[in-house]
Amino acid sequence: MRFPWQKKKEFFTAEEQQQLVAAIQKAEQRTSGEVRLFIESRCRFVNAVDRAAEIFASLQMDKTEARNATLVYLATDDKQAAVFGDAGIHQKVGEDYWKDVVEKMLFQFRQEKLIDGICTAITQLGEALAEHFPYNKDTDKNELPDEIVFGR
Repeated sequence: MRFPWQKKKEFFTAEEQQQLVAAIQKAEQRTSGEVRLFIESRCRFVNAVDRAAEIFASLQMDKTEARNATLVYLATDDKQAAVFGDAGIHQKVGEDYWKDVVEKMLFQFRQEKLIDGICTAITQLGEALAEHFPYNKDTDKNELPDEIVFGR
């Protein structure tokens, strides 16, 4: 329960949010694939990959035509991160790819470059999606919203 005088925690400034959405839009320019970003403060009692899978399903990201949606997941207070991809892209890139994206993101986080780390992950996802699911101007449509999804 939230009381009226309790201010909702802001994860990022408006400028940082714009930067992240712009990174998503840029990543999606050359692909039919989708990239989403979900941020919450806590990831208790479950590992980050399982939580990312749960969010992926709840956002109905598995409904894209080519099954090529990806999710960058962060739990800021718990310092947890994961990247999750649907069956179509996972089949193309394999398990080690996701681990590599997370490692590069965490490397930047350790240098206190949170926004840069997220943008790096989004860019990497966009490159893989563009390679395996190139943009087609005749058939491509933005199947999922580009804005950041904030949890609790």
